[in-house]
Amino acid sequence: MPPNPHTGAETVVLLSYEPWQILVGAFAGFLIGVSKTGVPGIGILVVPMLAAAFGGRASVGTMLPMLIVGDIFAVMWYRHHAQWNRLIELIPWVFAGMVLGAVLLWRLGEMGSGRDLLEPIIGTLVLVMLAVHLLRQRWGDRLTPHSPVGIATTGTAAGFATTVSNAAGPIMGIYMTSLGLPKEQFMGTSAWYYFAVNLSKLPLFVALSLINPARPIVTAHSLLFNVAVIPVIVAGVYLGRWLLPRIPQKLFDSVVLVLAAVAAVKLIIR
Repeated sequence: MPPNPHTGAETVVLLSYEPWQILVGAFAGFLIGVSKTGVPGIGILVVPMLAAAFGGRASVGTMLPMLIVGDIFAVMWYRHHAQWNRLIELIPWVFAGMVLGAVLLWRLGEMGSGRDLLEPIIGTLVLVMLAVHLLRQRWGDRLTPHSPVGIATTGTAAGFATTVSNAAGPIMGIYMTSLGLPKEQFMGTSAWYYFAVNLSKLPLFVALSLINPARPIVTAHSLLFNVAVIPVIVAGVYLGRWLLPRIPQKLFDSVVLVLAAVAAVKLIIR
């Protein structure tokens, strides 16, 4: 049987990374799979992990295809439960925030700093998202966006955070909870939202990479790496569904939040 050229290309790509980078990338893919099947809070940990392993700018493009793979499974399982009318008022503001995030990525790409300036920005955003998560636990409904101004602010912030760092989970968690949807509708609406937004970011990142090829966000190299870790993402998707009912949720969430905070601080001060 002739060798599979795609498998050979993926092997070459993996060999170009340090072993610890491969392990971090594979573990991140697994966590992304788990986050798409009922433990969304774990996704905040992946952001600083990948930024520390691949650099802030490269990590954004590396993480996005992983998210899309997980989104595909979420949409397959919950596609009939989406409440599109709940997202209509939010989506325009999300895309406005995405434009602002794209402008920032473009400007940072034009700067000639020796350090990846996106790393401290991602670290700061992660800490802000963690603070939002903790405030939500303390204040509950008082933090949910009900007014037009609140919806506009939420959508813009979510669009900006997801474009710059793929870290809009806590913001969207607040918004989705405020809708008071049944469990299946919550999952279906979230699944379609993330799939649509993440898919729309891919051509945006490709365009920014073509505009500034010296500091790309998405490359053929990173895409082949994404292909190589698909089995790990799928394993996370299925194992996550099995593990979720068997893990004490409070302990699990606390560990994730602490690790994410440590990783975020490391991005800021290193």
